[in-house]
Amino acid sequence: MFDMNDEMIVLATHGAPPKDFPRQEMAEFFKLHSMAETGRPMAQAESMRYEELENKMRLWPRCIENDPFYHASHLLAAEIQKQSGLRVIPGFNEFCAPDITQALESAIEQGARKVVVVTPMLTRGGMHAEVEIAQIVEQVSKENPDVCIAYAWPFQTEDVAQFLLKQVKRF
Repeated sequence: MFDMNDEMIVLATHGAPPKDFPRQEMAEFFKLHSMAETGRPMAQAESMRYEELENKMRLWPRCIENDPFYHASHLLAAEIQKQSGLRVIPGFNEFCAPDITQALESAIEQGARKVVVVTPMLTRGGMHAEVEIAQIVEQVSKENPDVCIAYAWPFQTEDVAQFLLKQVKRF
C-alpha cells in the first residue's frame, strides 16, 4: 500500500528549442539531429558535436519570452500538482532539461515508490507518446524493479473527444 508521500507524477511533455539559441548552432544541431533521427551514419566528430549541441540546448536558460512551451509545461505541472496533491516533475522528450529519464530518476531519488507518467500528447500514432516515452518508462522500470512506474497512456478516444468538446463549448 502506498501513501501520498510515496507517489509522484512525471509530466512527460515534448519540449521546444529556445527562441534565442544561436541560429548557426541551431541549424547545425538540426542537421545533425536529422542524421541521428533517420539513422544516417555520423562520424565520431559529428556525433560528439551533436551531443555537445544537444546538451547546450537542453541546459539553455529558459523564460517565458524565449520558450513559452517550457513555461506552459511548468504551469501545467503546477496545476496538476495543485489538483492532485501529488508532487509533479516535468520531463521533456527533446530540447529541454530534465529529460524524461532524469525526471523519473529524480522522483525515485526523492523517495517515490509509485510514479505515474502522463503526457499531454492525446492521440495515438505519434512516435513520442506511443513509442519513445513508453520505452523510457520500460527501461527505468527495469532498472528500478522496487518502484511501481505506470504510464497512463493511451487515452480513451471518448475521453479525448469529451475534453475537446468541452473546449469547443467554451467558444
